[in-house]
Amino acid sequence: MPPVAFLIVLIAIAAFGIYSWRQDQKRREALIAWAAGRRWRFMRHGITGLGSRYPGIKLFDRGHSRSNGNAVNGEMNGHPVLCLDYKYVTGHGKNRSTHRFGVAILETGFPTIPLQIRRENPLDKVGEFFGRDDIDFESAEFSRRFHVTSADPKWAYDVIHARTMEYLMDAPSVAIEFGMGEIAVYRSGRNAPSDHETCLVVARKLLDAVPDYVVKQMRGDPARGFERT
Repeated sequence: MPPVAFLIVLIAIAAFGIYSWRQDQKRREALIAWAAGRRWRFMRHGITGLGSRYPGIKLFDRGHSRSNGNAVNGEMNGHPVLCLDYKYVTGHGKNRSTHRFGVAILETGFPTIPLQIRRENPLDKVGEFFGRDDIDFESAEFSRRFHVTSADPKWAYDVIHARTMEYLMDAPSVAIEFGMGEIAVYRSGRNAPSDHETCLVVARKLLDAVPDYVVKQMRGDPARGFERT
């Protein structure tokens, strides 16, 4: 490469780096202001033991070199909240890929069973061909648009009833997971405060839609084996 061209490339890389750094700074400042406005706590370096804290959330068990940062935690209507940047890596060397997500977690206040809800994609059709099917619902349109998995289909049917399906059909395009006592809502990339707000609204809508009899059952039905003290 000619010296002039090489210099231009270096300048372009440096300019992009400076631009990215400034954008990250602006977003961090916005998150700090958002947290302060809600009297929540901001933690630039995130929290430790995320996977052990939320063992039912499959997102936190993917890939390797997992890390999180720009975490905000507090309480919303009596429910603990945690919002953060999360990333993990798949592959190695030339095949290495970094996956970034903006995640919002709302603790439910009662035991839940791991459940994953996301939009269908073309690879899901391939999986179905090889027998890796998801849970189907009475609404053919909902089943066509959403990929739902859980080790307990009855729990999925209890939580995703007609009203919940109607809401999800028009809800923002996010991935949703019920863990062992929380709902995680996340999207690819880095969340601005408004994105975290959107994810928390989705989590709250899903929590409010869980029938009372299901909540009571999960809090005290020994047959389920999920009673907590």
